[in-house]
Amino acid sequence: MRAKFTARIFGLALSMIIGGPQFASAQADAYPNKNIWLIVPYPGGGLVDAVARLIQPSLEKALGRAILIDNRPAASGTIATRAVSKSDPDGYTLLLASSTHTVAPATDPKVPYNIERDFAPIALVAKVPSLLLTNSKVPAKTLAEFIALAKADRNKFSYATPGAASHGHLLTLVLSKLAGIEMVHVPYRGGAPALMGIVGGDVQFGILSAQIAYPMIEAGNVRALASGGRERDKQLPDVPTVMESGFPGFEGSQWVGLLAPAQTPAPIVERLNAELNRIVRDPDMIAKFAAQGMLPAGGTPEEFSKLISSELKQWTEVARQAKVAGE
Repeated sequence: MRAKFTARIFGLALSMIIGGPQFASAQADAYPNKNIWLIVPYPGGGLVDAVARLIQPSLEKALGRAILIDNRPAASGTIATRAVSKSDPDGYTLLLASSTHTVAPATDPKVPYNIERDFAPIALVAKVPSLLLTNSKVPAKTLAEFIALAKADRNKFSYATPGAASHGHLLTLVLSKLAGIEMVHVPYRGGAPALMGIVGGDVQFGILSAQIAYPMIEAGNVRALASGGRERDKQLPDVPTVMESGFPGFEGSQWVGLLAPAQTPAPIVERLNAELNRIVRDPDMIAKFAAQGMLPAGGTPEEFSKLISSELKQWTEVARQAKVAGE
């Protein structure tokens, strides 16, 4: 009896190996036949969470299954990211990552996963230009005026980031080097807490996503000195870009993209990619993104993979020069 059972299992495994492409195709044809977990490695209310909740209804409609958002904030997202890397590659556990996905391994070579080997990029979902913000009580209306104040008193200003070795941290280091200024780094646990640090005057400066900054700018609690995008923010047309402010070549935008565990069948990746491209190109979705300072992205898995590889090299060099190490 045991011999027959073993033979059956062996035969099944052999048929899966021999008919690999056909087996993967069959998986994709049946996909999805249950609900999908979308892991957001950051707290609610932040940039990645906002993107998740924007695309959730449309993705549920397209796939005919519930998309269950699971916020798992800890260790700059690395714990949740590792969990996804170890998940079954069947398309039912997905990761919605941000630019920090490339920053984390650039600042800490010991992160427990390899972003190029352990994940299958699906699609870039959105790009979000960062805003250079200051507390409204700081007597600077432009980036040039703020830099002049910082140069005049090197011990006066501090800057908030969503965490040590975060995207905002490295961006501020790049800007500080270009501008020739020094500020004290104050890391927070996420973008929203960092913004509140600026609002409360505990820190004077920060580079944060437009999505979380708009309400406080409108309320007059913080001032936008410049936008990190290639073009001016449509919601803030009077705010110049950093490039226009005297730093050509500086771009400070974050991205949000969808990934699956490595070895996820290509037909499943292609299905998800096609649905996401359709969703982010829908006029209603474009308007919803714009209202929160986001630009719809899309594109192929290969293009997303190249972006990840390029940024990993870029941030590794920045971190090396600045001697920044992850927590």
